[in-house]
This record gives sequence, structure tokens and C-alpha cells, in this order.
Amino acid sequence: MAAPVGPVSAAQAIGEYLQSPDDLVKVSAFRKKLEKEKASIDTRLKIGVKEQLQATRLGLKRFLSTRENVQALKDEMITIEKECEDPSVRVATFDQISRVSMVHRNFETTEEMVNNLLAMGAQLDDIEHMLAADKREIIGPAPNLLIIHYQLNQLERFRNQTLHEAKKASPSSQATLTRWFERLNKVIAEFDEYIAQLARNVLALVRQGHSDVVVKIIKIAEIEGKEDEKAVVMRFVKKAAKLDAALKFKSLQANARVFKHYRAKIIKSITHSIHDKIETSYNRYVEDDPLKFLNNLQWLYQDILRIESDVVPCFPPDYEIYNLYLREYHKALNGVVKKVATAKTDASVLLALYEWLKEYKENMKELNVAPELMDPPLLDGNEQGLIEDYVQLIIKKLDEWSANLMKTEIAEFTKREEAPELDSDNLYSMQGGVILFQMVNQQVDLATESKQGAILARVVGETNRIMRGIQDQWVKVVESEFKKQMEKPDEVAGGLVEYCIALANDQIKSADFCEALLARLEPLVSEKYRVPITERLNNAIDGYLDIAKKCMQTLIDMIFNDLKPATKNLFQPPWYDGAMRQIVETMRDYMTDYQSYLNSALLELLVEDLMDAFIVTYLNALANAPKLRMPAAAERFKEDVTEVFEFFTTLTSTQDVETRFEVLEMVLSMLEASRDIAFLSFYNFAKVHGPNIAFVEALFKSRSDFDRSAVSDIMDSVKRKVKDEGLTDPPDPTIMKKVNVGNVFSRFLRT
Repeated sequence: MAAPVGPVSAAQAIGEYLQSPDDLVKVSAFRKKLEKEKASIDTRLKIGVKEQLQATRLGLKRFLSTRENVQALKDEMITIEKECEDPSVRVATFDQISRVSMVHRNFETTEEMVNNLLAMGAQLDDIEHMLAADKREIIGPAPNLLIIHYQLNQLERFRNQTLHEAKKASPSSQATLTRWFERLNKVIAEFDEYIAQLARNVLALVRQGHSDVVVKIIKIAEIEGKEDEKAVVMRFVKKAAKLDAALKFKSLQANARVFKHYRAKIIKSITHSIHDKIETSYNRYVEDDPLKFLNNLQWLYQDILRIESDVVPCFPPDYEIYNLYLREYHKALNGVVKKVATAKTDASVLLALYEWLKEYKENMKELNVAPELMDPPLLDGNEQGLIEDYVQLIIKKLDEWSANLMKTEIAEFTKREEAPELDSDNLYSMQGGVILFQMVNQQVDLATESKQGAILARVVGETNRIMRGIQDQWVKVVESEFKKQMEKPDEVAGGLVEYCIALANDQIKSADFCEALLARLEPLVSEKYRVPITERLNNAIDGYLDIAKKCMQTLIDMIFNDLKPATKNLFQPPWYDGAMRQIVETMRDYMTDYQSYLNSALLELLVEDLMDAFIVTYLNALANAPKLRMPAAAERFKEDVTEVFEFFTTLTSTQDVETRFEVLEMVLSMLEASRDIAFLSFYNFAKVHGPNIAFVEALFKSRSDFDRSAVSDIMDSVKRKVKDEGLTDPPDPTIMKKVNVGNVFSRFLRT
């Protein structure tokens, strides 16, 4: 790119010609050349200056001539104005001519007015006929629409002019004119209503192929709009101008016009039609099922497509008709959606509404609807509030249902007016668990339909809260009823055993239901929500099993409550005559009922707990026994163990009984052991159950064949053995931990 060329100085110009010594010879020739160029330039400049001076002189002459003409025109206009202001100066009879002219105009105006009034009735007959014909088919071609409008427009102008001119007439004349125009006013009002009806059915007209009717409506609105604008301007001019000057213009009489505001009315009618359509659709389903309304809104999307393709071309761009329809559809939907949300008739409705809102957004996005046309968003964008309402509704219903259920169940349990129901397996049962899990599964199924792990986890958490609440109630009820049974057996209703069996069976069923629910839900959620769901349901399962165990313990407690007289005599003088048969037969009677109506899994647990309870009771009696008559006591001990052993083998396996009765065999070994080998029997016992020094010492002290010295020697050997062998309690406590050894005074009281 060449560098920009700046102004060339004289030295530079000469330097271009004189670049070598030989060029000095050319200086004279170069000088002559420059003088010729200068003379040529001077000549041209003189000619240009002369031409410019001549043009300037001509322009000044014309300007002065124009100024003189303007002044002459001004003087003439002033003269004309003066002559107009005082025409009598020029015409002597101008006043008479003016009055005659005015009278003539008044006669013509009056004649025209009378003729128009006389013809108005026939015109209105034709208009009413055409209007009635068009109104019979609202969704029709409306062939007379423009004709009707034109004729009414002419009659309306006549009315406005007449009423305006009659303002100075007497009140009676004005009243007469008003009565003449009453029919016209009614027809105009009827036509306005017809326009509104057509506007409410714009979409229907387009669907039926009558787009031209919509165009006619808009054309009429434009015409009336211009008339309204003209009337506004004229009223403003009349207020601003002098009254006399205003009266010279007939158009200024427009102050009698009634403003139509057709455009605003058309938009209002379209808006009302949209809201009415949405509201009608909603009311059709609200009594039956609001979900049907949401599921039958495909017509709305079809309307949007039709509006975009067929309605928009019928309206001028400044109407922004597409935006109007979209905004009003959205606004109307928002109102209905809020009704559905606030009704809170059913949790499924809220969940379906939540899903529908997401679907609505996706559909509008596919239709390329601008976000600003959906502002504010449905439910003000608080879709998550639906989930909260949904969860709260589920909680409320579960609380109500569970409260009513427990009220009924507890009443049956405490009153015990009838025997418990028998299930299909011929076992005692209660309906609480079945009914509760029907409700729980129903609500959980609704939560799974949301496809949101957070919702499902929260519902499961609330379900766990309700289950644990029910379990706590059952614990208190069972304890309360057992306490009444123990303290006032004659004042309470019978059948507590049967109802405890029924309740225990029901708890096992509930645990099974809960486990099945957990197995169903685990595959449906991610690890994030699987953990809390598993924890909550496992917690509920543990609670049900705890209630079942509580019932088992209560059944055992009732057995031993009946056995108190017999167990009180254990290792007492009457015991030597044989007291175990009564104990065994009492347990057998109870177990016969238990075996018939108790769940088999619970029956196994009950037998194990019953064995443990017997062993603890038996060893407690032994630990706190007075002096035992040896060897008769040892023989009776053997007979007791044999008899009870045979009884329990009828309830469970021999191996299981042997395992649990092993502690009795070890105790019997210590009871039979001689002084010299007593510590060996103790060692075998201690290796399994720990030292249990207090129990062992009480056992040896109770033997009548050991004096105080012998017991002291044996205990010294025992303690040395414990120290030498490092014998301690086993890591897992054995049944000996449940054995209570009383002090010397308590044992003395039993003697």
C-alpha cells in the first residue's frame, strides 16, 4: 500500500527537475515554462471571479423582487380580511341577504330531517330483517354484515346531527326526537351485541371457513375506531376554538356521537370466550373427576395451531392476536389449575396435576410458544408446592385412617366381646394389619407414579412414623390390659390370651407385608433413596417383631402368673412330695390353645422363651432355696427335669430341649457332687456360663450335707480355680445372667 502524498514544497518541486549538475543548463527553459503556466492560471481565475459576481448580482435582484411581491400579497390579505370582517362596508343589504340565506338553509335542513325521520322506520325494518337473518346462524357467512353496518352508520350520523341541532329546542321537542330514535338505539345495541357474539366465535368461524366474516368484523372496528378518533379530535377543537368559529364546521357537531370502542369490545369478547371455554370444559368434569379435564386438553393445542395458521392472517399486526390468545389461554388455565390444586380432593389428582404441568411446558415448547406469553407460569411456578401438598395430603389421610383404624382395633382388643376372627389358616387374627397395608400400598403406589425417589422416600418415612406410632400404642395397650388382668382379674373381660395370640399373628403378617413392600420398592429407586427407604421399612419390621415378642412374653407371663402358687413351693418342703406335675399340666393346657391358633413361627419362639422362662424360674427358686434335704433334693431335681424335658419334647425337637436343659444338668451335677470333686463340676459349669460365684456359693450352702467348713473349703477351691484358669463371663451372656441370687435374709424368709 502506497504512502499518502502530502503537499509538495517549492524546493521539492525544483528538486525533481534539478537532479544532476547537467540540469542547470535547463533552468532558463524551466523558468519560461512556469511563467506560461502562471499566466494561464491567472486568466482562468479572473474569468471565474467575474462570473461569480454576475450570479451574485442577479440573485440579489431576484430576492428584492420576491420581497416586494410578498409584501404586496400581505397587504392584499389584510385588505381582504378587513372587508370580510365588515361586509356592510361594501354591500348595504348584506345583513338581509345573510338572514334570508340562513332561513333558506334552515328550510332545506328541516325538510331533509323530516324526510329522513319518515324514511327511518322502513330502513330499520330492512335492517332488523337482515340482522335477524344473520343472527339465526352465528357460525355462518353473515352476508348482510357490512350492509347493516353501513346503513346503521348513516342513521346514527343523522341521529347525532339532529340531536345536536335540537339542543336549543324546547324540552318537549327534544323528548319527542328522543322517542323517535329509541328504536334506532335498540337496533344499534342489538348490532353491537351481534358483533360481540361474532367476536366470541372467531375461532369457530375460521374453522367453518368463514374467515371473511372475521375480516369484516375487523374492518367495521377500524371504521368505528376512526369515527371515535375523529369525534375526540373535534371535541377537543371545539373546546379550544371559539364557539362561533366551531359552528362554521359541520364536522364539529360530532360531540353528539356515542363512542363505540369496537376494538376494545372485540378483544374483550375474545378474552371472555377463551375463559368461558376453559371454565366450561373444567365444569364438565369437576364433579366426576378433575383429572379428565387435564387429560382432555388436546383441543387447546389444536386451537393454538389453528390460531397461528388461520386466525392471525385475519387481523392486522397491531392487534397481536396470537399473543392475545396465548396469554388468555394461559391465564384461564392458571385459574382452573389453581382450583384443582386448592381443592385437594385426592392425592392422585395433585400428582397427576404435577405431571401434567411438566407435559404442558413441553408441549408449549414444541409449539414454539415464547416464554413471555406464559408469564406468570402456572401456579406461579410453584409446582414443587404440589408435591408438598401431595405428601401432606397423604400424611393427613394416613393419620386419619390409622387413627380410626386403631380406635376400632383397640376397642375390640380391650372389650373382647367376641372371640377373635379366624383367618384362612384357621388361626386367630385381627384385620388391622391387612387394612393398614392396603392403605399404605395405595399411597406408596401413588408416590411411585411420581417417578421421584425423594417423594417415595418421604412417603415411606411418614409411613414408618405411622407404623411406629401404632406399634407404640399396642405396647401400651398390651401392658395396660395385662396389668388389669394381674391386679383385678375378676373385673376385666376374658379372652386376653386369645387376643394376644391374634395380635401377635397380625404383627407377623404386617412384618411380612412390610418386607414385601421393601422388596417391591428397592429396585425402583437409586442408591441415594434406597438406603433411607430400607432403613425405615426395616425399622418398621423390627417394630412389628418386637410387638409379636411382647405378645409372646405376655402369654408366658400369664402362664407363670397362674403358676405362682406352684413355683412358690419349689425347693420348699411341699416340693419334695412332687409339685412339677401341676406346673407341667398348666403349661400343657396353655400350649394346647397356643398350638391351635398361633402362627407356627411364633410358636417356635414361644416354646423357646417358655423353656427359658421355666429354667430361670426354676434356678431362681434353687438359688434362693432354704436348706435342701440331700440326697432327696437331688432325686427330686432329677425327676423334675425329666418330667419337664418330656413335656417340652412334645413341643420342639429333642436336640433343642437338650441344648437348653444342659444348664440344668450342670447344676444337678454340682448339686450331686461330693465335697472332693465339687470344684470339678463347677469347672465344667463355669467354662460355659462363667463363674457365677454367688449362685454357686448359694447352691453349696443350701445343701444339707455340707457344713459351713465344707462350703468354705469348696468355695476356696472354686475361687482358686477361677483365678488360675482365668475364668470370666462368656462374651455372649447365657441364661445364668437372668438368675437372681437373693441375700441371706431373703433366703431366711423363705424357710
